[in-house]
Amino acid sequence: MTDIGQQAGRGLRWGLIGNLITRAGSFTMGLILARLLTPEDFGLFAVAMAATAFTMTVKDLGIMAAVVQWRGKLEEVTPTATLLSFVSAILLYGVFWVAAPYYAAASGAPEATGVVRLLTSVILVEAFTAVRSAAMLRRFEQDKLTTAIAIGFVANAAVAISLARAGAGAYSFAWGQVVAAVVTGVIVFFWARIPGRIAFDRPVAARLIRFGLPSAAGVGLESVLLNAGYIVVGAVMGPDWLGFFLLAFNVSSWVPGLIGNAIRNVAIPGFSRLAEQGGASLSDGVRRAAPLLLAAILPFAVVMAILAHPLVDFLYGDKWSQSAGVLRWLAVVMVVRMLVALAYDILTAQGATKATVWMNLGHAVVLLPALVAGAHLDGIRGAAIGQATASVLAALPLAVFFLRRAGVDLSGIAPSLLRPLVGAVLAVATAFAIERLVTAAPLVELLAAGGPAMLVYALVVGRSLYDRHHRSAGL
Repeated sequence: MTDIGQQAGRGLRWGLIGNLITRAGSFTMGLILARLLTPEDFGLFAVAMAATAFTMTVKDLGIMAAVVQWRGKLEEVTPTATLLSFVSAILLYGVFWVAAPYYAAASGAPEATGVVRLLTSVILVEAFTAVRSAAMLRRFEQDKLTTAIAIGFVANAAVAISLARAGAGAYSFAWGQVVAAVVTGVIVFFWARIPGRIAFDRPVAARLIRFGLPSAAGVGLESVLLNAGYIVVGAVMGPDWLGFFLLAFNVSSWVPGLIGNAIRNVAIPGFSRLAEQGGASLSDGVRRAAPLLLAAILPFAVVMAILAHPLVDFLYGDKWSQSAGVLRWLAVVMVVRMLVALAYDILTAQGATKATVWMNLGHAVVLLPALVAGAHLDGIRGAAIGQATASVLAALPLAVFFLRRAGVDLSGIAPSLLRPLVGAVLAVATAFAIERLVTAAPLVELLAAGGPAMLVYALVVGRSLYDRHHRSAGL
């Protein structure tokens, strides 16, 4: 278990370093593009991005996740997995090419058709590299993946900003993403050290599909749930308001992008190894991981929720101030989203992929009506309130239920969650009180209210977090 923890810890560190670099660059690029493009451009891109997020999660029928947790030698699965991944991506892209006009019209932005077709083409690139990326994750080679992604991001930024300055609008986003996928894909293809052989082995294919299809369905539903706000806001309010919603959603995704992606890259292989060991290893790993994750994300949620207006005004300017009311509620969604993602990865590592489907279906039953009702009652802020309500009342309880049902022992975890929650409440009270007293420039408000709030949180949680980290050997 110590060896697994050390490998996972190394992978997590590299994932965090890579995400920190790319997210810092993405943040800077977002600031530039927000000044070059209009809310409508952001809205059109949001429509295309929702489609792409779905296609990226189901493009390989869950083959990538199946390879990561494969019980056996990697060499026996990669030829068949590569073939299945490639065929499924081609078929899926064909479907989206035909359906793009209808999807864009249903999202309230028929002019997004071309952007959807261009952006979803990245799955064709990913088809060549999905199995190789899975092999690198399985070997905890996050350092190589981090480097490849960082190089691809540089290409993305250069293309997107250049096209935005030239007046390409939403297409600047799309072409940047496509170029980044190609650059990253070429690097991963050669660095993965996987023979370029394609074959079809019926028993291997059957095992991959038995695991992969439920996994793909679960991840696909997760993607739909994550991007459902785009579709509803676009359909109800149009691309301009959708642009404001997208900006707020992007801000709320900073932490999941920085911390969450790094965790997910090691969670499935790490928890999968613990599940193989049997006994209480997996449950012990979950009881250590969940409190650390919650403690790490709560301070960011406090700043986003309480100081949303000065944060948005300082970063993006007054023309994006409508996004602040949305950000307050999406901060709640962010916290639940990361905890539920952890539960999803644990279930996947156990092979309980069908449970992830039912978990997401249950969430969808509550989320979709809440989004529609919220958007009609209170616009983009109402949609965000509906999404937050569904996350707290449906997504989180369902995650706990299915973890318990899968045999994960969560007893004793509640006390370890109490200190971060108390710290967050005190930080909220501190930031709220000071923000009401200070009327100044946005940056001054952020520093005056956010600084003391973070200090309060650190005093309440910091020592406990340090002790817990050093008692843990890893996942």
